[in-house]
Amino acid sequence: MYDPTQFKGTARYYRQGRPPYSAQLGEVLAGELGLDGSGQLLDVGSGPGTVGLQLASLFAHVTLLEPDLDMLAEARTYAAAERVAGVDFVRATAEDLPHLALPPMRTVTFGQSFHRTDRVRVAEAVWHALEPGGAIVLIGHDPTRPAPRQLPDTPPVPHDDVDRLISAYLGPQRRSGARPATFYQAERFEQTLARTRFGRPRVVYAPGRPDIVRDVDGVIAGYLSMSFAAPHLFGSRLNAFIAELRVLLEQASPASGLFWDWPGDTEILIAERR
Repeated sequence: MYDPTQFKGTARYYRQGRPPYSAQLGEVLAGELGLDGSGQLLDVGSGPGTVGLQLASLFAHVTLLEPDLDMLAEARTYAAAERVAGVDFVRATAEDLPHLALPPMRTVTFGQSFHRTDRVRVAEAVWHALEPGGAIVLIGHDPTRPAPRQLPDTPPVPHDDVDRLISAYLGPQRRSGARPATFYQAERFEQTLARTRFGRPRVVYAPGRPDIVRDVDGVIAGYLSMSFAAPHLFGSRLNAFIAELRVLLEQASPASGLFWDWPGDTEILIAERR
């Protein structure tokens, strides 16, 4: 399933551009799973450590599993800057999990990466990687949840206009690396896990962050961090695209150049190894 071109060139934009998960994510997970600073966490498809490093204080040790070297480099840099100790950085795919000889895990997390795997096969591998009573946790944003009141004088990111600009450059069919983006669309994760030994997961929510504000550069970084707008897809037209996107955004927020970014509440799917 892994396509090394999916996120080629995107790693440098992740932390600047991607909206963070709930500030209460760790608190909610600790309550749901009884986390107390012991045990091992494995974060699969970790990217630059978005989930694994946020949750590091809840475990004795964290392993970030990621096939992209640039993502792992970003994770190392951030972990060092934040003085997060007890972290391993492993270059591998989710499908490699049965061959890695990792210690038993208390929790295995996926932050918007599960859909890019061979889902049933990987879920079964996670089952074997967990200690008895351990849990698989799938984390993502749910923008359908009720939005809070918009910040005053801060317009939302004009996603529809940006999508039209991307289509003008890359065509109407979105790509994710070498494949159409629709290749990764599938059944809901609840249904997938129900077909494995985990059974149907429970779903809980952590409140989204209502006060995320991005400047023009932050919005641009957000798009360039996405597989469907990864820098390499634009080829020699990348600079032209960025310039045109900058003009679009400056016109959309002429007073401040700032945008309100509401990603939704953080959705958490939890299934335990019984």
